[in-house]
This record gives sequence, structure tokens and C-alpha cells, in this order.
Amino acid sequence: MDLHDITQGMPLTGPQGRSPPLPLPFSAHSPPTATAFNLTTTTMQNQIHELAKTLPPPRKQNTACDACRSVPLPPAPTQRRSRKVKCNQLPGQDKCQHCLTKNYPCTHYVQQATTEKKRNAAALKRPRTLSTSTSSTTAASSSSRVSPEQSISPGHTPTSPHYPAATSYKPLQGYYSSYKPITPQTPTRELLAYLFSPPTPSSMHGYHSILPQSMAGSYADWGELAPRLAEEPSRVDIATDLVDVYFQIVHTRLPLLNPAQFRARLHSSLHQAQSRSHSPGTPPASGASFVSTSPHAPEKPLHPALVATVIAWGAKFSENPLLVKDREHNNGQSLFAKTLITRARDLAEDLKVHRIPSSDHVVIALLIEPMQSQNMENSSGFHGFWLMSAIRLLLDLQINHKSVMSNIQDPEARGTMIFAWWMACLADAYRSVYYRRKPMLDDDDYDIDFYTVGPVPPDHLESSQATQPSPREQLEFLGYYRAAHALARISRQMSRQLWRPATESDGIPLNELLTFMNLLNDWREEHLQHVGVPSNFHSEWDFVSAVTACASDATYHIMWIIIFNALDDFGIREVNDMMRSGSPGNLLPNSVQIETTKRKVMDEALHGSTRIAGLAGVLTSHGYLVRIRFTRYTRPKQLPTDKFMMTEIGFGRDARQHYPGRHTSCATWAA
Repeated sequence: MDLHDITQGMPLTGPQGRSPPLPLPFSAHSPPTATAFNLTTTTMQNQIHELAKTLPPPRKQNTACDACRSVPLPPAPTQRRSRKVKCNQLPGQDKCQHCLTKNYPCTHYVQQATTEKKRNAAALKRPRTLSTSTSSTTAASSSSRVSPEQSISPGHTPTSPHYPAATSYKPLQGYYSSYKPITPQTPTRELLAYLFSPPTPSSMHGYHSILPQSMAGSYADWGELAPRLAEEPSRVDIATDLVDVYFQIVHTRLPLLNPAQFRARLHSSLHQAQSRSHSPGTPPASGASFVSTSPHAPEKPLHPALVATVIAWGAKFSENPLLVKDREHNNGQSLFAKTLITRARDLAEDLKVHRIPSSDHVVIALLIEPMQSQNMENSSGFHGFWLMSAIRLLLDLQINHKSVMSNIQDPEARGTMIFAWWMACLADAYRSVYYRRKPMLDDDDYDIDFYTVGPVPPDHLESSQATQPSPREQLEFLGYYRAAHALARISRQMSRQLWRPATESDGIPLNELLTFMNLLNDWREEHLQHVGVPSNFHSEWDFVSAVTACASDATYHIMWIIIFNALDDFGIREVNDMMRSGSPGNLLPNSVQIETTKRKVMDEALHGSTRIAGLAGVLTSHGYLVRIRFTRYTRPKQLPTDKFMMTEIGFGRDARQHYPGRHTSCATWAA
């Protein structure tokens, strides 16, 4: 009990029944009341006065000067024996009496250091608020919430105050305080200086990788040709090469960008003004101008995170001499490519790509997702994070509404958003069934149509004089989108019924199992012959056709393996209920049907395992596949189906013959 407790009106009897040393102000025979204490009464004031006299005096702050704190003891002044003297400073004097007598400088360094230490400790204990200073908040609120690159069309730009504008993130101030922060308006040359800066120590990540030469890692970690990245012309040449590799390899499977438009905007941003050559360890001039001098330059610059993601994808596939030496130096692994992937992801996170709805951010998120580790056993992996972020961004932009999509005037922007929606929709459905998760989307969450461009006759596709349609148009004409969406709806239905706690504990209802089997049989009759691998496999199939057909064929057969695994793990509900009651399952009236159904699922799963192994052999024989984590097992239960579709598959060097004049790589891909 102290004076503070009484002045705050706290009860004098604590929770443990302890009483203060002084008598209570009320009679012992009268019950205490819940009213507050009246501090104006004479009795209460006297008790406060008596209690204050019993409290220990406050500790006096040691204000002695440095000389009075430690005075050597005779006769050994060099030893560490000392005594304290009284530090008496008379009013109007700068020094105390002891320092005046001994002619010592009257300093207070020890007191200042102690006070500063206490102040820093108190600042660390103080809770940090979510908001920053008032000035930064005011500046953020007064700025535009949506930048130009975040709009899909002039009439459909999200202007809600819940979508703050993307800010920047400065490098580590202690090492590189003069470096310009990377923003959506950062020139591409400065972005390349960051992406191609030397590797950093393991304790530094993200933007902290831009350090002075004395602090950063060595280019030698990336091979003997990596030091050329310190020169700006070499950085531009390598970046252009990696962008070309991306459009030759990755774009054929993920046609989210317009190659001609992207290259034109990249060329304009790289050559709009000649910046001075500087190494990653030298900060660019503060007054350097990057204003475009061409009247035909695009109004909208490329998003830095988009450029970084495209370059990172190209590094995975490139056979540039720099990448080749990097792999030779690191036992077949490209540390340069891994660094580019990490920096592209860090850049996207710092620019709030996963939070601010915009068309560029949707594309960036969908391109980053396949580059991340999908292994569920990898604690540092990103298990669908960027895919879910892209879906949330699409929903915020209302791309799932046909009325919104029809109002986008630019055909290219409209086609990109529609393709992005279907890519995210299909990936969400397949991921849910592979990894036993509930999907984010339902069948009634969207009403938009597929990407359609009108009928494309076969003779137009084979004509060499006519303009070849884009990969989107070819796949739509061949029916891949509709077949994939039909199978995705089945996958979504399977996920919602199979991956439930009730199903795991009770088993799969027989009616649900029969429904899944009928849906898969119907899909096979309607779509597999059109999108799967035909019996008369063409020996001259190109890269895109072979991989797309094998992926569609394998995805269908994997569904049977997933059903078999679930049936083997959970069983059939009717049989489980009978066995829990102590009766054998063969006493059920439909026991014959149940056994026939289980045998049918096993046969389809075994056939699917053999089929997938055959498809892998076909891709390997054509030089499209050089490695795959696949083993022929005796039981389909042991088949790693949940890893097959997301495992790393390397495409062989023979694929370069389909892209004359360029170097393709033996990199990774998800079927």
C-alpha cells in the first residue's frame, strides 16, 4: 500500500485480505461501502500525512561530476582503487569546489551516458503504434490513391481510400543512405543496377543487398563472367537477352503479356536518356535526368516488379554464357537466378503488389507464384500466397463481373484480364485438390465468358502468310480453356467434399463417390479426345502442343489417383458405420456395388499411373523433358500425385530447335 493507491481511490483491503498499518476511517462494526473516499475530510488527510512520513525517501539522483566520482587513493594512484568525494557546486560557479581546488575539468560524461542509456531503454519498451508521424499520414492522404499504372481503363480505376498508393522502400540507411528508393516511377537502368548488384551476405536480404563494395558480396560467387555486370552496357544487354528468353519459353505457356508492347516500353525506358555508368556500389547522381526525349514514348512506364519478374523467369531458362559459368561454378545450380527470384519477390512485397488492386499487380502475382517453392515440407516456401493474392486483387477489381469486363475499352487489356482470371481460377481449383485445401472460388463467384476472339479456321493457323494468332487464341480454338474449366469444376467439387473433417472421420459417402466417377467419365468422353495426347502422336509436334496435351492428359488421370488415395485413407462411410457397430461390411445390401466401385477406382488409378509414366517418356524422347521426380510404384497409393503437377520438370536442350536464333535452357516448369 502506498500513497498512489490511496489517491486513486483504491480499496484499502487488498485481494489477499491484507490491511494497511493505519486504522481504517470507518468503524469496525459498520460495513464498508462502495463509495469513493472523501479526501477532503480531516481524518483522511491526517492519515495520508502519517502514511507519507512512513514511506522511504526517494532516491537522490547522482549528479556528481566525473572527477568527484572516482578519486585515486594514496599511495597507489595508478591502481584501480578509488573513493568518492562530495561534489558541492556553489551557485553561480561552473565548477564544483573539488574541481576548483584540484584544477580539474568539471565534466559529466558518466551521467550523460547513464541518462542516455535509460532513455533508450524506455524508448524500446514503449509500444509502437501502427501509424507513423502526422506529417507522413497527411502526405499519404493528400496524394493520389491509385497511380496511372494501376488502372485497367480510364473508367474503372479503383479510387477507394482503402487502396493506398504504392510507396517505396529505401535501402539500408547506414550503408547506402544516398541511394534513390525504388518506386513505380524508378528508371529501368536504376532497377537493373539493383537487380544485378553483387550477392550479399546471408544476413542481409531484400533491398539491403545494395551495399558498398566493401560490404557487399563478390561477383565471383556467380562465376568468372559475373564482374561484367558492374558495367551498365553489359547489364542492359543481359537484361534484354533474358527478356527475349522469357517470351520464347515462358510466354508460350503463360501468355499474360503482349511481347511487342512490352519490348517497346522496355526499349523506350532503357534508351530514353543516357545515364552515366555507375557500379552497384556507387550511388547514381542525385540530379540525373531520365526524362523521355522521344515524343512517341509510351505514357505508362513498366512496373519495376514486372521487369524484375520477367528477368528472373528468363534467368531460369537462359543459356547465356554468364548463366552457364554460374552453373558450372555452383555445381549445376544458378545462384544468380536464385538471387534474381528473391529480389523480384522482395521488390513486389515492398511495392505492395499483393495489397493494391491493379492490372499490373495481378500479372506480377500470377508470374511470381510458379517461381516459388511449392513443396509443403519447405518451411521457407510460398504455398499459394501469390496465387491467393492475385485472386483477391481480381475480386477487388471486379473482374469476375461481366458488366465490368465489357466496359474495358482496350481489347488487349480486356484480354489480359480475362486470361488472368481464368488462369487464377483454374490454378485455385487444381491446387485445392492436389494439396487437400478448400478452394477460394465457387462456381457462382463469376459470370464472365472465356477468352474468345471469333472463329479461327484451321487453314488460317497453317497459313504462313497470315498473321498468326496469339497462344491464347490457339488454345481457345483448340478447346483447352473449356476443357480445363470443366475439369477444374470437378476438382473444386471434389475438394469441398473430400477435404472435410467429417469425411476424414466418417468416410466418403457412396453417392458422392459415384458422382465423382460419373463426372470424370463424362469429361473423358467429351474432352479427352480433343485436348489429350492422341493415339497417333505426331513426331513433329512443337513444344507448346506436346507439353499442353501431355499436361491435360496427365491432369485427368491424376484425378483418379486422388480419389483412390482419399478412398484408401478415409474409406466408404456406409462400410465404416457398419464396422463401427461390430458387423462386417459385406452384410450391406449394396456390398457388391461397393466392391465393384472400389475395384473400378483402383483400375483407373493404376491405368493413370501407367499413363503418366508413358507421357513422361514421350516428352523425354522428344527432348522436351530431361528430368522428373517420378518413380514407377506397385501401388498407386504411393504415387506422389500431389507433387507431380507442381514438381520441377526440366525441358531438354533439343527444344531450342523450335526457337531458331535463340538459346533456350534446361530449366524448370510446372506441367
